[in-house]
Amino acid sequence: MLPRNAFYAQSGGVTAVINVTAAAVIETAHQHRQQIGKVLAGQNGIIGALNEALIDTSLLSAEKLAGLRHTPGGAFGSCRYKLKDLQQHRAHYQRLIEVFRAHDIGYFFYNGGGDSADTCLKVSQLASQMDYPLRAIHIPKTVDNDLPLTDNCPGFGSVAKYVATSIREASLDVASMAKTSTKVFILEVMGRHAGWITAACGLASETPEQGPLLLLFPERRFDQADFLQKVQACVAQYGYCVIAVSEGLRDNEGRFLSETGLTDAFGHAQLGGVAPVLAQLLQAQLGLKCHWAVADYLQRAARHIASATDVAQADALGKAAVELALAGHNGVMPGIFRLSDAPYRWEIRPQELEQIANMEKPLPADFISADGYSITPACRAYLTPLIQGEDYPPYKNGLPHYVQLNHTLVAKKLPPFEV
Repeated sequence: MLPRNAFYAQSGGVTAVINVTAAAVIETAHQHRQQIGKVLAGQNGIIGALNEALIDTSLLSAEKLAGLRHTPGGAFGSCRYKLKDLQQHRAHYQRLIEVFRAHDIGYFFYNGGGDSADTCLKVSQLASQMDYPLRAIHIPKTVDNDLPLTDNCPGFGSVAKYVATSIREASLDVASMAKTSTKVFILEVMGRHAGWITAACGLASETPEQGPLLLLFPERRFDQADFLQKVQACVAQYGYCVIAVSEGLRDNEGRFLSETGLTDAFGHAQLGGVAPVLAQLLQAQLGLKCHWAVADYLQRAARHIASATDVAQADALGKAAVELALAGHNGVMPGIFRLSDAPYRWEIRPQELEQIANMEKPLPADFISADGYSITPACRAYLTPLIQGEDYPPYKNGLPHYVQLNHTLVAKKLPPFEV
């Protein structure tokens, strides 16, 4: 049999290391040319497959491919486009199979989070129903670190390293100015339902007097009176207070403190910024001068301070995805299984997508302190290995040197499709 082509796509919010996974998929496929022909990447994620906008990665030079490993963002374009269930979006799923058939695609590698796992599973199921031979593998990626059946997710370790570094540096700044200026600094980080990134901010504190002094997790409902008391006590004891807060912080009624009333492409509530809400509260109730910042895209794009552990795992999972497909696996995700904390040891094991799709893994209760405002030793032991090591990009003229790809699309073979 002639080798069949592979399709690779990036989905959802990108990370500092998602292109490491992309490079690993392409390079590993090239090593198995008797079984895999070309790797065709979706331009702007799964929309690229629906529009038959397929990038020919075989035209990438070795230099460009190597450069992907230290370049943030999504090199082939990502998207927030959720395919619904097979009944509602059956025409879309059938279109995917039609495009795969037209371009002899026998391998589907979808690099994303929980919604992407669901799409990958449904494509696998429909291919089976249509008697189309396809091996669909989901590759984990999410800065939120909330996918089940994997110890952690590529992208998270680098975000954790960035936010812990940033809030440690900001804490020193605030401490030096607190006597006559700012008393409170608030850093808002990503995390709609799971407080993994907020917890990572806690790594910055190695002693009780170091910031951040308060962590606000989405797993704990916000108690305004208790919060005001805690901040006041911190300022009285240390002269200042540094706070890390998840964007998904909720009040006692379960409402997001920062909900705007809008929704995103996945149907999730659009959040408008919880840090300024808290700053206004502290200024109004306690009369404290506050500054705040929203890490936003900066935290997930910070390749200049990526975790070497994160880079290694992003690479290993890309390779494992191709190897699993070649071994006959379908409808699975390569997951990281932790063997020990110190020394940090891990291995990759395939996990069934039925147990992953549309599921979320919150921060465990025993990772949050009894008072709800800091992390426990167990959490620190879990997080610390994930931020170890540096993997600096090359620098040019004083700045990180990142690559940009010139995409060449393969010729279309099908009529246009309305997305």
